Amino acid sequence: MKKEILKNKWYRFWLISFFSFLIVIISFFCNVFDFTESKTYDNRMLLTADTVPSSSDIYFIIIDQESLDWAKQEKGWSWPWPRESYAQMVEFLSAGKVKSIAFDMIYSEPSIYGEKDDLIFARAMENAQNVFQTIFVYTENGKEKVVLPIDSIKNSAAALGNITSCKDDDDIIRRARISYKFNGTEYPALGFLPVWNESFDKSKLPLQKDETVLLRYKKSINDYQPYSMKQILQSYDNWKQDKDSLLVPEDFEDGYVFFALYAPGLFDICSTSVSQVYPGVGVHITSLDNYLNDCFVKKVPTFISLLWFLILALAGSFIVTIAQKIKKQSQHLTFVILSLFIFASFGFFVPYLVFIPGFWLPCVAPLVGFFISFIFTLAFNYSIEGKQRRFIKSAFSQYLSPTVIETLISEPNQLKLGGERREISIYFSDVQGFTTISEKLAETPEKLSEVLNKYLSSMTEIILETGGTIDKYEGDAIIAFWNAPLSQENHAERALTAAIRCQQKLQEIRDELEQMCGKKIYQRIGLNTGFAVVGNMGSQSRFDYTMLGDSVNLASRLEGLNKQFGTYTMCSAATMEQYKKFSNNLKFRKLANVAVVGKSEPVIVYEPFEINEYNQKKEIIENFEQGLEFFTKGDFKTSHSIFEKTATTDIPSQIYLEKCNFYIQNPPENWQGVWTAETK
Repeated sequence: MKKEILKNKWYRFWLISFFSFLIVIISFFCNVFDFTESKTYDNRMLLTADTVPSSSDIYFIIIDQESLDWAKQEKGWSWPWPRESYAQMVEFLSAGKVKSIAFDMIYSEPSIYGEKDDLIFARAMENAQNVFQTIFVYTENGKEKVVLPIDSIKNSAAALGNITSCKDDDDIIRRARISYKFNGTEYPALGFLPVWNESFDKSKLPLQKDETVLLRYKKSINDYQPYSMKQILQSYDNWKQDKDSLLVPEDFEDGYVFFALYAPGLFDICSTSVSQVYPGVGVHITSLDNYLNDCFVKKVPTFISLLWFLILALAGSFIVTIAQKIKKQSQHLTFVILSLFIFASFGFFVPYLVFIPGFWLPCVAPLVGFFISFIFTLAFNYSIEGKQRRFIKSAFSQYLSPTVIETLISEPNQLKLGGERREISIYFSDVQGFTTISEKLAETPEKLSEVLNKYLSSMTEIILETGGTIDKYEGDAIIAFWNAPLSQENHAERALTAAIRCQQKLQEIRDELEQMCGKKIYQRIGLNTGFAVVGNMGSQSRFDYTMLGDSVNLASRLEGLNKQFGTYTMCSAATMEQYKKFSNNLKFRKLANVAVVGKSEPVIVYEPFEINEYNQKKEIIENFEQGLEFFTKGDFKTSHSIFEKTATTDIPSQIYLEKCNFYIQNPPENWQGVWTAETK
């Protein structure tokens, strides 16, 4: 009963989808995806950082390097500055009726300029009544400790705000705490302090379980309104003297001002969702900006997240289930790949789209559920419905190319009589002197079978690896082709590569085969490229996937022609030319312009070499080609003298030498430079 249920694809669809959904939600609530989810959160933040405008009521004043250099030159101040300078800033801004001035620095030590300097700063804060100073709460040896300003500054401040960061496990600040408690006293975070007493209602904020809010950053703190301390102090001096100045106090009216150090080596930096080097004051400014613009990031309700998980889990299994109806392999694969891309993109981009208005929808977990569902459904289908496919492969893999098998499985309509005309590269091979070997092992046929199987298996493996299709075996002969049934643009390259590798493999196993049969085994290979009819040939009850055509016959002739030239691998000019369109890893020696039996026109044939072998025989080959040139012209005496130089080390040279001797004694009539092949 269970097996019957599993065989039903729609039962499997719902079962696997729900199972994948359960895996993901359990993992999600166990925080398995927290790290990767946080990284996608950062990426979303960076991409959407500019979609919400910055508050125009927030200003920040910095002590940058330019300000330090100016103060040194114009005021004679070395760092640290006298606190009277901050008092001047407070006085200037207060005259413009700013809402607040928040200092992102702690005056935990008395001024080096004396007590009077601290009192001037304290008096300015008392007069302003809207200056906020900071504290820093930290943990040491399991105990909470706090850094406070000196008493005169602490007592003169309108309020104290905590600047302690709220970091995630990867040390990135993505959220901010509203307030902190220390020794029973609640201290607002510095970013919320300016609005703490303005009907502040934390219940209206999108608070997380840990009483934090998710911050929405700008790409740069400079998106707010920055000013240097140099500008403020210059404007203060001109203002006091009733001179025109760049800035006036009214420029900051009703604004929230933050003050921070910004010079290299002085200011604190932290890691945020938009930058690994973000000024610490930027966290406080962002907190206030998010509050004023009501643009904190909000997590979507849990039920929406769960629904999102379920949708993608269903989608993963749905793709595989629907794809089963598509029988044609190419269309099946296209549908699966395209569907995967569409649904994965959907699962990826929707969380990004909803992030623009400020909603955090999980991204990683649902995508994991989608792929789990897809893979599980694929695995079940393979296990339950793929038995027949595996049987076909097992039954025919020894006889047909894997590509043919796959084509027949996916497109059974091809199992019919008929074929198509297409260009293919054809391979014929034969064992030299196999008849002698057969006679020698006539009394031990099992030994002959062992030798033949060893040889054929080794060669076949290479042919199939290069994408070839085994047409048939005829005793020791192997017939194969490339570019059918599946298209292979570089079919000539594949065929020549297979031929070279087969010769190399035979060299490796030659001694082993000799021990088995008592004779060294060599093979001759002929290759040709041309048009032929390929397809299923035979009767309705029995047929083979094979090839027919004149180009097939020529490949067979070239295999036999090796014997006449003393070579073991020969290819036609057509094969060589096709090869050179895709590769230059082989070199070729022109052997002859040959008139083969059954062909009205002569064909040029070549012997292929690996580059290393070619370089070793380069002088011999160049000498051969020179001799061949004179032979083609009919100058047999000159050709004879040239071939003599390499006849002892090169069999084709030796054969041409004998041919020259014959033509010198028996001059041919109407010489066309064509070698007439003997019947195979």
